[in-house]
Amino acid sequence: MTVAVETGLWQLDAGASTVAVKHKAMWGLVPVKGVFATVGGGGEVAADGTVTGSLVLDAASVDTKNPKRDKHLRSGDFFDVENHPEITFAVRSAELGADGDVKVSGQLTVRGISRPQNFTARLSQADADAVTLDATFTVDRNEFGMTLNQLGMMGGLTTITTTLRFTRTVA
Repeated sequence: MTVAVETGLWQLDAGASTVAVKHKAMWGLVPVKGVFATVGGGGEVAADGTVTGSLVLDAASVDTKNPKRDKHLRSGDFFDVENHPEITFAVRSAELGADGDVKVSGQLTVRGISRPQNFTARLSQADADAVTLDATFTVDRNEFGMTLNQLGMMGGLTTITTTLRFTRTVA
């Protein structure tokens, strides 16, 4: 797939985008799934083809369909939304390959702790005015200060799955 993405500013279409999390609890037997209901962001494609941008999640918007668990996830044991209301991913570069894969490099910040994060996304739709990227990657929650693990019930990595649709901003 060969795609020429237009230069200029691009805005995240929050209504057509999702950011979901999945983590195995209860010693790996029970998957806990959730989504962030409030997402925002945008980016820029420069004339030389470089890409920069950001994705911002409202940490308090995490929804696992279990109010008690969601309240705990918002607490200081996990996202600590009172002190760190946003989770951000700053895109440093995104390189489109001929096969539709996009190598993304950036910095993920959770609870005020930033770590480099690289992953490969898939360009699932693209035209002059909109692009959609799908990606699945893992993060280690311990690297972001989320170390609560009563009785060893919550080991392992957290899987992040995204569908992000960006529309071209016309000035």
